[in-house]
Amino acid sequence: TDITFDKKSKTDATSKNEVCLTCHQGSKRIGWQGSKHGLNDVACTSCHQVHAKNDKVMGKFTQIEVCSTCHKEQRTQVNKPSHHPIVEGKMNCASCHNVHSDTPKQLVKDSTNDTCYTCHMEKRGPFVHNHQPVTEDCGICHQPHGTSISGMLKSRAPFLCQECHSQSGHPGQVFALPSGRTT
Repeated sequence: TDITFDKKSKTDATSKNEVCLTCHQGSKRIGWQGSKHGLNDVACTSCHQVHAKNDKVMGKFTQIEVCSTCHKEQRTQVNKPSHHPIVEGKMNCASCHNVHSDTPKQLVKDSTNDTCYTCHMEKRGPFVHNHQPVTEDCGICHQPHGTSISGMLKSRAPFLCQECHSQSGHPGQVFALPSGRTT
């Protein structure tokens, strides 16, 4: 979701951020200027409370409140039946995302798969029969924030499979439940 503001707030955001970045520069915040939030002139104070003892964006249970003020679609997704345990407080947005980073999708690792493998190492493989989309991007089949389909799949089988595989590509097997020996 892109965040845009009018010219006046861009100027305000830049000046506010300069004050914060005089002390808070480096480590996990090193890529702020190249991050999606930084490039869209989001002020640090849009998410953080200045020098607050309990900053809402830092808490596992309260971080989603802060992030979802802009990211409403993701808030809806994490409240669907099949979701990462964000609303339960077992993880939060920062478990996967680093909003101060300039990596793609502002992930904590360089790719979607590397981020997913942080918790789901058993999915890494190698396997005897690797399924190519798994090595490309977990997001091809899964909606990481949540869906109404178990396993956080984007759609149900066989429809998900038919997005890439068609019956014409597998003429020896009709795309249904197997009733006997198949080729």
